[in-house]
Amino acid sequence: MRYRNLGRSGVKVASICLGTMQFGWTATEEQAQEVLDAYVEAGGNFIDTADVYSRWAENNPGGVSEDIIGRWMKDRGVREQIVLATKVRGTMGPGPNDVGLSRRHIMDAVQASLRRLQVDYIDLYQAHSDDPEVHLEETLEAFDRLVRRGDVRYVGASNYPAWRLMKALCISRERGLAAYVSLQPPYSLANREFDKELLPLCVEEGVGVIPYSPLAAGFLTGKYRRDEPVPDSARAGGIQERYFNERGWRTVDAVAAIAGELGVTMAQVALAWLLQRPSVVSPIIGANSVEQLRDLLGADDVPLSAEQVQRLDEASA
Repeated sequence: MRYRNLGRSGVKVASICLGTMQFGWTATEEQAQEVLDAYVEAGGNFIDTADVYSRWAENNPGGVSEDIIGRWMKDRGVREQIVLATKVRGTMGPGPNDVGLSRRHIMDAVQASLRRLQVDYIDLYQAHSDDPEVHLEETLEAFDRLVRRGDVRYVGASNYPAWRLMKALCISRERGLAAYVSLQPPYSLANREFDKELLPLCVEEGVGVIPYSPLAAGFLTGKYRRDEPVPDSARAGGIQERYFNERGWRTVDAVAAIAGELGVTMAQVALAWLLQRPSVVSPIIGANSVEQLRDLLGADDVPLSAEQVQRLDEASA
């Protein structure tokens, strides 16, 4: 496993980040612990979660992923090996102040996350998405306070548009507040919206990028075919609506061709392309099994040539 600095910070994280949205949802706690064990055994040290995971699932109150990670770290005694990232913003209760990026909610939410994770500090605390109802100054001042008192080491953002991210960075710079060191956007060969404004901004400002959905919800793995019916589900329907077009299939064809040339999987090629993109530090992958995890971690060793990168760039442009 290779390691990279997280943006302009001095902390080093594995080049593949383990996402945990599925823990307590599509993966049982036993499966989750097996995946966590295998990730650390492979040299992984970067684990991403959120307080809201997976509140949308039946009988899931939220915080379940954090609970599972907390029990695993305590049982294995591996806290100091892990760069632990979680997020705040989502609805965590019935009240009007149980959501958002207000000072009140951030201060309450971080304490709840610390309890669930059974830790004294969080390495990377991220705004899960922008909150237009709260002034950026209030959010950044709250994050700065957490850093100064030691609850949090670094702060990051997720799902921010370019202009709001730049404004946040300027406020932090002008007021001497803790600044976002990372951005977590959706980014893949099938979804290159990030390239338009956020990529040059992150390169210029030294913001480390930890992309989520790097396989476009499975579309880039070859799971779907032009001439095969789509499964009858909301998830599959969304993938069909977004990616089943000429550009999408052209991209899949290019990924499949290069995977065949290299003798690797399509998922590994898609991740390897991301790993050579400017400002990208560590794509976030999810795995329900050790076998799936090992396949995805193999992307770190895929030697894409300049010609192959160009073909992927052109197919997905």
